Amino acid sequence: MSTPPLVRTFYERIWNAGDLGAAEWLLALDLSFRGSLGAELRGRDAFLDYVRSVRSALSGYRCEILDCVAEEDRAFARMRFSGRHSAPFRGFAPTGQEVSWAGAALFRFVDGVIAEVWVLGDLAGLDMLLAEQAQMRSEPSAPPGR
Repeated sequence: MSTPPLVRTFYERIWNAGDLGAAEWLLALDLSFRGSLGAELRGRDAFLDYVRSVRSALSGYRCEILDCVAEEDRAFARMRFSGRHSAPFRGFAPTGQEVSWAGAALFRFVDGVIAEVWVLGDLAGLDMLLAEQAQMRSEPSAPPGR
């Protein structure tokens, strides 16, 4: 089964390209959204604020669809999210390092648009990675020759 065009376009245009204008024709005005980072939002404008916050903290932010199945008015995708940690994110100062985490997204479509997105992300793995990167950044370098 192939990825529905609405799902592919949602990730390619809004998340990967930062084309927030695409939300007008892709998303229901009263969109119900739960993001991989745990935020639960209602409405297209609240969702777009969330997109801006994630993309500003993680430069080059990408969403990669690894697998997707669809049936009738629903689709389910196995995902990988990634970006360079360039601003405060999840309580961690920017490290400049690449971060990535796994997720799964459930979509519901109504009248040709995305009405609901529910995403579950591996926050424990993400926070562990961020903590490791912060620790490496704060450790003093060994003097040369040691």
